[in-house]
Amino acid sequence: MRLHREGYKHVLIASVIWALLGFVLVRFLVDWPVINIALNVIFFVLWFWVLWFFRLPNRTHSEGEEIAICPADGKVVVIEETIETEYFKDKRIQVSIFMSPLNVHVNRNPISGIVKYVKYHPGKYLVAWHPKSSTENERTTIVIGNDRTELLFRQIAGAMARRIKYYVKEGDHVKQNEEFGFIQFGSRVDIYLPLGTKIDVKIGDVVKGGVTVLAHLS
Repeated sequence: MRLHREGYKHVLIASVIWALLGFVLVRFLVDWPVINIALNVIFFVLWFWVLWFFRLPNRTHSEGEEIAICPADGKVVVIEETIETEYFKDKRIQVSIFMSPLNVHVNRNPISGIVKYVKYHPGKYLVAWHPKSSTENERTTIVIGNDRTELLFRQIAGAMARRIKYYVKEGDHVKQNEEFGFIQFGSRVDIYLPLGTKIDVKIGDVVKGGVTVLAHLS
């Protein structure tokens, strides 16, 4: 397991804060050992949570031209037919994955291909499971296409997620399971697939990005 590059600054800041608070506790609460220990435990847990949040676990990824891989860790909260209004402007199958603050927050390409479309949208910070979060929250829309299909997916900010990072641009050639982005502190990823696609997950499933097969492509 490694530390994701998005976490370097945050872990450094958390470490400095923990060190300063530790100094204050030793300096001013030396006569209150129980309180001193309790606060040190709390500060350690908070520091460890920052470290844990930005973890990048080693995984054996699933691969295949005929499959779409889950782009994120989390729980499947939506599987439904809907109108995709930004790029395709037609009916698609939407699958939404909710990422809690405890999940790995790396986002991975579900298929290999060429990046056809990238657009960042400023917006609100409704809770990620809100029905309007897909269209009203801060979000980034990305489309990847290949000879078999085109898929659209969105990084959606939630009530806690205030920073969406994406690493691709239009025209890039990308590989399945490579990182395309990162969302900090809880969020949601939506993916839109063609009608008729065989969906291999169901609502309530806990999935892993780069590992769980999301769908078999026509």
